[in-house]
Order: sequence, then C-alpha cells, then structure tokens
Amino acid sequence: MAEIQLRNLSKRWGSFVGVDRFDLTIPDREFLVLLGPSGCGKTTTMRMIAGLEGITEGEILIDGKRVNDLDPKDRDVAMVFQSYALYPNLDVYENIRFPLKVRKVDPATHKDRVMRAAEMVELTDFLHRRPAELSGGQRQRVALARAIVRQPNVFLMDEPLSNLDAKLRVSTRAQIKNLSHELQVTTIYVTHDQIEAMTLADRVVVMNKGVVQQVGSPTEIYDTPANTFVAGFIGSPAMNLVDGEMRGGTFTGAGLEIPGLSAPDGKVTLGFRAEDATVEGGEELHAPIYTLELLGDSTMVTVRIGGALVSVKAPQGVPGRDRRHVPRPYPRRDLPCFRRRQWRPDLTHADPRRESRAAPAPQGGGNHHAG
Repeated sequence: MAEIQLRNLSKRWGSFVGVDRFDLTIPDREFLVLLGPSGCGKTTTMRMIAGLEGITEGEILIDGKRVNDLDPKDRDVAMVFQSYALYPNLDVYENIRFPLKVRKVDPATHKDRVMRAAEMVELTDFLHRRPAELSGGQRQRVALARAIVRQPNVFLMDEPLSNLDAKLRVSTRAQIKNLSHELQVTTIYVTHDQIEAMTLADRVVVMNKGVVQQVGSPTEIYDTPANTFVAGFIGSPAMNLVDGEMRGGTFTGAGLEIPGLSAPDGKVTLGFRAEDATVEGGEELHAPIYTLELLGDSTMVTVRIGGALVSVKAPQGVPGRDRRHVPRPYPRRDLPCFRRRQWRPDLTHADPRRESRAAPAPQGGGNHHAG
C-alpha cells in the first residue's frame, strides 16, 4: 500500500498554467476523487502522478520515495482509462493475464491471480470471450480486473465510467466502491461527474482552472462549500446563489427578505440548498414558475426571482405553471435550516486563495490541455 505526497506540483506549457501549486497528502488506502469541469487540471494531475506527463515544478512522493524521474512502469501504479484499452485479439483471460506476463511474474501464480481478479468483477463466465463479444460494462470490468491482477500500490482511474450508459454507470460505480473496500488500495479517481465523486470518495478535491478550490469529505464539500464556484458546481440542483445585501442580520436581494441571520453587513452572495427551504405557507411572491419537476414524493419548483433562478423542494400539489403568485420560499423552521447556508463576499471570479470567509451561518439550520 502507499501514501502519496504532492508537493507544490505545477504544470505549465509556456504561459498556460495547467496545474498551479497542487499540495496534498493522500493517506494510504484513501479513495481520493479529483473533480472538476473540463480543463480544470484533474487529468493532468493524475498523468503527472502516473509518469505520463512531465512536471514543471514540485515533487511527487510515493511511500516517501521521490518518483519525479521514474518511468511509469517503475512507479507500481495501475491505470484504468476512459477507453478500455483491451487487446481485441486476446480473450478476457489473456487480457487480464497480460500485465503478469509483461512484469515477468511467476507463471505458476498466473491462473490463481487471474481467477481471483475475474471473480471480484464477476467475469468468470466470460473468460473465453473476446472484447468484441462483450458489452461496454463488461469491457470496463475487464479493464478493472487487469488493474487488480497486478496488485499495485496505487490505482489511477481516469473517468472509467464516462463511456457507459446511465444504468451501467450506476452498477459499475457500486462495483468500484465495493472493490475499493475489499482491496484497500490507495486510489485516485478522476471525474467531472459529481455523483461519482460524492458516492465513491473518502475525500474530494474540487479543481477549477488548474487551482484546487476545496479539499474535504463529500459531506463537507456539499454542506460547507469553500467558495461560490464549489457551491454552484456541487449538488443537483446546484446550491441557489442569490446576490444581495446584509443589514442588521437581515438579507435582502432579488425579492427575498430573510431575517435572523448572523452574517456581517455588506454585499454578499447568499447560498442555500433546495432541500433547506420550503414554499409551504408564508407570503405570496410575485414570480413566474420557471419549471416544475416531479421527483416522486416531492416536486422541484424553480422560480425566477430577479435575475436568479431559485430551486426549492416542495411537496406534491404545488401551484401549476400558470400561477404567477407562488408561496415565498423560506427556511424550514423545524429543521437545522441554516446549516447549509454560506455568506461570503461575492468573489465568484476571484482567486480562491484570496477569498476569505464571512461569518459562519447560525446553527439550527499528455495532450496539451489540463483536463
């Protein structure tokens, strides 16, 4: 097993900064997810760890050993890519076995190791099929088994589910999570999909434009986003962000007035989750309903308030699309309603390293791109 240390890691191509001073320790056996939009630097970071991309500045240590100048084959990492990268002329058994042959592992151990890996990903009935005879999900499981059979110190997974349909993504995601618990191997997983990040990770690193925005557990990232980028990126729907002003503990902005808050006076961006407010009762608000989305036991109501779209979870039976007067959203008083609210200066486009937090909310409530 392995601890990974990234020390002031940077990657530049000329004046373009792909990754800027990434500094993080990944403990042994942790499942870490690098999350962010296309071009944020997550794939470039993983490729530097793998040895597939040169490092401009900084150091990478695996189990205390500096690996900057080591070839990928000497870093004892196994990779699973978005493309399955299987050998079409080999059957499943030989595809899984291939890394053992390349690394000159004792042939007497091959069968046991291949069978164990195949069992872990439920492929024992497909060992004599070739990749063309498999579904996309089965091919991805072959790629996983080929990584498992190596028994590496580190797994690196680059968007392994992005080529699968929605149903296969769910089942394969569950399989990866189960494997991570069973294998207990340090894993770095790259994705743009927040659901994958939230369901798989021990910790999530949110990146944007080459800069780490926040590091934390899925719960921390969701409940207490470090800045407005994270707040707007995480969650489905994303956190509501409403520009306004605090005066004497009351927020006003975009037609909303919410008293009883402890943020300091001044211009702020108010953030709250759809489930942290309700449209039951209260005053009516002159606002057009933008969408109504039935979720089964509830309805997602999105209204346009000023220049902002605000989403609130509501029970069934909310006003129809033709209504222009909807109940005013207000925090739930019978729950810790403000526990997910954040008041911060409106610095959406600022460098997150210079963005300071306002008062906390009251409780009771490669290729030359950085992918």
